[in-house]
Amino acid sequence: MHDLSDGALSDGVARFQREVFPAKARLYAELAGTHRPATLFIGCSDARVVPELITQSEPGELFVIRTAGNLVPAYAPVPDGVTASIEYAVAVLGVTGIVVCGHSACGAMTALAEGTDLSGAASVAGWLRHADASVARTAGTGPDRVAALVRENVRAQLANLATHPSVARALAAGAITLRGWVYDIPTGDVAEVGASAAPTPAPASA
Repeated sequence: MHDLSDGALSDGVARFQREVFPAKARLYAELAGTHRPATLFIGCSDARVVPELITQSEPGELFVIRTAGNLVPAYAPVPDGVTASIEYAVAVLGVTGIVVCGHSACGAMTALAEGTDLSGAASVAGWLRHADASVARTAGTGPDRVAALVRENVRAQLANLATHPSVARALAAGAITLRGWVYDIPTGDVAEVGASAAPTPAPASA
């Protein structure tokens, strides 16, 4: 693994500016004024999950939200960062697809599956309450339960997404798809675990 001390991070920026940016200068010039990503990618905050790398996307192609456990709280009329980001992606940027991506060996799902004591991390414990329903629906023990919970949790977040008004409107209009993925870290495999119907054109108004 790379040394990511402050000096190494600065060296990485310098290498980006020297070796990477020039090859993509035209793309960045086009993106300087606007961006129109087609996909909202909701993934875990885990450092091993890199949306742009997994999907081989260029800058400007993904609108990314990352949360612990790739959790998406059901809609509530109280402003928060996740809700605002979803609404912006769907209602303002007009994304046509949303991916919720869980992953193997997820620390959040492992903590829930194994009943880890989180009394010393009250904010983490409170956030993970959004996965209570997934935990209740998942049987088994050990690694099998963790893997099953990762999958169930992705499906639950797709359901939660549909409670957000901007997403519900886009789904009703056939303007967006929802897809659930699980990324396997040691193999690089991506399994689809849930999806909505493909978009269909909205009927023309009379």
